[in-house]
Amino acid sequence: MTEAPAQLGDLIGPVIRDLARRSNHDVTRWLHQVDRLRGCTDPIRLTGESATLNGTTGEVLNAYTTHDEPHGQLLVRCGNRRASRCPACAETYRQDTFHLIRAGLLGGDKGVPEIVRTHPRVLATLTAPSFGPVHRGPDKDGTANVCHARRTGPSCFTRHHLGDPTIGQPLDADSYDYTAHILWNAHAAALWHRFTVYLRQHLAAATGLTRKEFARVSRLSFAKVAEYQARGVVHFHAVIRLDGRDGDTLTTPPTWATLDLLTTTIHSAAQAVRLPAPQTGHPLTWGTIDVRPIQTAGPGTLSEAAVAGYIAKYATKAAETSGTLDRRVTHRDLTRLHTHGVTDHAARLIRTAWDLGNPETHPDLAPLRLRQWAHMLGFRGHFSTKSRAYSTTLTALRRVRVEYREAQELQRLPYDPTSTLVLAHWKYAGQGFTPGESALAATVNGEGRA
Repeated sequence: MTEAPAQLGDLIGPVIRDLARRSNHDVTRWLHQVDRLRGCTDPIRLTGESATLNGTTGEVLNAYTTHDEPHGQLLVRCGNRRASRCPACAETYRQDTFHLIRAGLLGGDKGVPEIVRTHPRVLATLTAPSFGPVHRGPDKDGTANVCHARRTGPSCFTRHHLGDPTIGQPLDADSYDYTAHILWNAHAAALWHRFTVYLRQHLAAATGLTRKEFARVSRLSFAKVAEYQARGVVHFHAVIRLDGRDGDTLTTPPTWATLDLLTTTIHSAAQAVRLPAPQTGHPLTWGTIDVRPIQTAGPGTLSEAAVAGYIAKYATKAAETSGTLDRRVTHRDLTRLHTHGVTDHAARLIRTAWDLGNPETHPDLAPLRLRQWAHMLGFRGHFSTKSRAYSTTLTALRRVRVEYREAQELQRLPYDPTSTLVLAHWKYAGQGFTPGESALAATVNGEGRA
């Protein structure tokens, strides 16, 4: 028989009694900690202490220990970028990514000169080739076309609407090339690296320059995110900008650096990429390549803000959007993937990655660590990357935010923080709320937003 879900009161009641076992201060302090988490649903639990000393006399000006906290632990934000794990922390990551991308397009902020908005800039989307026909979803404008109207071979005459769970699933799983699919994901980062190398080479060749001469007068800058298609394969959205340079300083690009040149060479460089993959019997290549210019104004243009929002949206998503898990799998999980909501297609991809990751049967694939990344369907690259000169970094954005909050805290101190020394010792004590704490925190946060 299926167990009835626990009542909210049955979860919250024991939590409040546990927090109040010593004093009402525990309840108040726990609520204060939850408020400081700003909606984080999977906080880190720390134990430890810190002491603030006078840098000259050694006098203890302030001391803190988690022994006085509820459960003897301090709760801090998890900082996870995945919306499936923690929507609040993922939203912070999304906003940081938005400002990072926007700064590299508009300039005039975060160390990027304003002239970059006049440089050739495009939004390029590089996808994987076909590994077998899959059910199609609606077009970008929402039009639901007939899926696969074929007289021979796998066919489907349904018009799949947004949200249809069959979208991305193979029409014929037995003929689908699961091995090539996994190996393509596993080599996606290498394919991207090879593409960036070729793009510089093709740009230099198209302008009649050597690669050294091209690098001396121009610089290629980019920022990209990885997205999983419904079929479970990675593709990349990249902002690519062509700059002029004088040493390490960005300048107006040479006259030959045009939008048409950048667009043409992106296509030619991507089409030239070939990576050997012995298990598949043919090289790994890119599939469809789409390049759209980014312009500040004009009818039907792709604006900087729209591109930044588009890129940032995908920075908080991962493989779970294609029907797989957002955590690593073990051998015991392989027979019960369906109980975790994994689709049949994603489950077969996971098992294929697990089989290919066996070092005894596939020793040549051992460096790919496919079992470790089976839940990601073989992909093990970074979801968000950028070139050094594109704009600021996420680390710098976080540092500014931390320094701002620290400045607010320091204004309330009864001593001069510039003449003190802080000694601290922290230890990881776990992560996440208990079910009761989670229900209580959700209730508190809901009331706070009302």
